[in-house]
Amino acid sequence: MKIALLGYGKMGKAIEAIAVQRGHEIVAKIDLNNAAERENLSPESVDVVIEFSSPHSAYDNLKFCMQKGLKVVCGTTGWLDKRTEIEGLATENQAAFFYASNYSIGVNLFFQLNKILARIMAPHQQYEIFTSEIHHTEKLDAPSGTAITLAEGIMENNPAKTSWVSNEIPKASEIGIWSSREGKVPGTHAIKYISEVDEIEIKHTAYSRTGFAFGAVLAAEWLRDKTGIFGMEDLLNEKAS
Repeated sequence: MKIALLGYGKMGKAIEAIAVQRGHEIVAKIDLNNAAERENLSPESVDVVIEFSSPHSAYDNLKFCMQKGLKVVCGTTGWLDKRTEIEGLATENQAAFFYASNYSIGVNLFFQLNKILARIMAPHQQYEIFTSEIHHTEKLDAPSGTAITLAEGIMENNPAKTSWVSNEIPKASEIGIWSSREGKVPGTHAIKYISEVDEIEIKHTAYSRTGFAFGAVLAAEWLRDKTGIFGMEDLLNEKAS
């Protein structure tokens, strides 16, 4: 498969290593230093684009790709206020758009566990809910897209929670997300239910970027022959069936 990388930082390099190991060809590696080369991308020259750039570049990258009718796997967070527009362009141009806030298989299983726990805990309003996330100091957005996805999973299954807040004490209807940036931490996410008498916690800790890179390449392989809008649940559900 011919893969183009939009964004060639640490994640881009990790994705490259996994893709080459799995027999794919990297036909373009584009970042801010050679951004003009993006114009060369087309459905004839590229099977799938994998977009891991920055919150500032992602929207323009995705708009370009959708207008060209390309197939894109995107893992950049911090731009999602424009997600509806990008998905509309994907449909309009018969492109393919695969988005996930986190491509780790383990994290996506953690998302499902989070929803189950939220549903079980919903009747027990004596428990306050707090989520936390720790990432490396180079991560630009906070809270992380993964933390937001976890909060949304709780809200879907607990009618008492209607919104989330970042780094502040939450109201009764809110979920508090606490973010910190430390060293070279790949990513740690925890959900806590705290009452006056006890505490329940689930946590996912990533040891390296390899799990994220592998999931992104797996998504690209899965997306190759598709058009439409997809996410990790589509991929995992198909593999489980």
